[in-house]
Amino acid sequence: MVRGNGPPQLVMLARWPAPGRCKSRLVPGVGKVRAAAIQARLTQHGLAAAARARRAMDEAAGGGRRVAGLSLVLATSGLGPRAASRWGARLGVDRVVDQGPGGLGLRMQRQMLRGWREGAAAVVLIGSDLPELAADDLLAAFRALEHSSLVLGPAGDGGYWLIGRRRATPQVFTGIDWGSDRVLEQTLLLARQARLSTALLAVRHDLDRPDDLDRWR
Repeated sequence: MVRGNGPPQLVMLARWPAPGRCKSRLVPGVGKVRAAAIQARLTQHGLAAAARARRAMDEAAGGGRRVAGLSLVLATSGLGPRAASRWGARLGVDRVVDQGPGGLGLRMQRQMLRGWREGAAAVVLIGSDLPELAADDLLAAFRALEHSSLVLGPAGDGGYWLIGRRRATPQVFTGIDWGSDRVLEQTLLLARQARLSTALLAVRHDLDRPDDLDRWR
């Protein structure tokens, strides 16, 4: 669906779902054990949607034509390389990579740059906290990148739940107040300044704080 030298990459950023080591902002409402269980379930949900999207892309290519299929990448934090590889194998991803150190913007930028260095036609990033995520959302993102340089999935809290790019420069991760309700606004401003054609997907809600659980109960 996205033309280029190498297969497009869908990268999920995920933290190992161990009690006390993930979703700390959920802990006051549900406790460490349940917060970890919620994280594990959401990670599996997101990757299941990604697998369905990949099958749909392969079927759309049709006719036995040779195509570069979507590559599913799990970018992990919170565990070592061997444990991360075992986790990725259980989850059925194609590759496991390390997120590396630094804040959210730096870690996302690192994954974008890695994908482009590997020759990916496009790189789309998502988190592991999206109970509303469906395969159609991901298909829409890759379709948007056929005619836009940047795609964003607006989140209900003023951030975004997905970002995708076709080219490595310029970056849209610097000067962002991460965790605030201005993340999407600031990113769109950077995109306009860089004259990036931008497509917006449907608004989705992530699950980050105890109050967010009310929507899913």
